[in-house]
Amino acid sequence: MSQSLNTQLLAGMLKSKRGDKGLRTIANEIGGISTATLSRLEQGKVPDVETFIKICKWLEVPTDYFSDTTVNISTGSNHSKIIAHLRADRELGSDTIETIVKLINMAYNYKITDK
Repeated sequence: MSQSLNTQLLAGMLKSKRGDKGLRTIANEIGGISTATLSRLEQGKVPDVETFIKICKWLEVPTDYFSDTTVNISTGSNHSKIIAHLRADRELGSDTIETIVKLINMAYNYKITDK
């Protein structure tokens, strides 16, 4: 079975979470990534492994979320999948997405403490 990286999903999520912030601001938030690298990733280029891991941590999604194999579609928590899909959405504004993400996080935190 071959695996490939869904660079378009990665690019969409990067653009969505970045919103109106500049590349330099995001590069500083992530740490150890240049603005040129971020620009290339937003254009759908494939990152190196270290950069990819940093980006996934910043996006708060597991690395296998971007795998284009059908095996990995069912892996990962629903929480991570919901947030990943929201951040990849191009119709909602970044402020709206982040507000919804906060609500989802609150709901999952409530679920954990409600047991």
